[in-house]
Amino acid sequence: MNAIAIEQLCFAYAGGAPVLEIADWQVPQGSRVFLRGPSGSGKSTLLNLLSSTLVARKGQGKVQILGQSLSALSNRGRDRFRAQRIGVVFQQFNLIPYLSVMDNLHLAAHFGRGGDVRERATHLITQLKLPVDLLKRPAQALSVGQQQRVAIARALINRPQLLLVDEPTSALDRDARDAFVQLLMENYASEESTLIFVSHDTTLAQHFPVTADMRDLNKAWNPEATDVA
Repeated sequence: MNAIAIEQLCFAYAGGAPVLEIADWQVPQGSRVFLRGPSGSGKSTLLNLLSSTLVARKGQGKVQILGQSLSALSNRGRDRFRAQRIGVVFQQFNLIPYLSVMDNLHLAAHFGRGGDVRERATHLITQLKLPVDLLKRPAQALSVGQQQRVAIARALINRPQLLLVDEPTSALDRDARDAFVQLLMENYASEESTLIFVSHDTTLAQHFPVTADMRDLNKAWNPEATDVA
């Protein structure tokens, strides 16, 4: 099964010209893909479509994730599907600063598979080489590096089948970037899981068996335009 199947996508924001035109893009389940492209090439828009925070409406083409057509789901259905089957590591981490690490993870689990996540949280924090007592600390008390690893734990807490990683290394030096990617790969290794790592930093491509370039995928890309997300 393909983790991602896009056909004849022509996506435009209301009243605007198309910002994404992708004739065909298939990503088999279990793939590790480095998705690169300059600013304005449509990376963020594509990522939002893959995570179902944006939806291709009737006439704009087909986007299927894990065999599910996202446009066929209701808003609530898409929220549930995203929470249970898709993990996202954001560039800005998006942790709730005044909540403890454990509460941040509980919140993610609440919108996903639910249940007591204490054992899973402890396991992930340990895997990510963080002290277990960090679970009790508020997110705002953590270093940037610690917040980054907690963001990975939050994305993985519901065992997502698709993990989307959005430019998380822009503030790190080269050694720290390489260490981060290696850590991510080690903690998301499964034949059934698919990883899409989005970045304009081409030095990170060496860690991935597959590279996709937005300049090839997106036929709507205009190198002279800078307002495409």
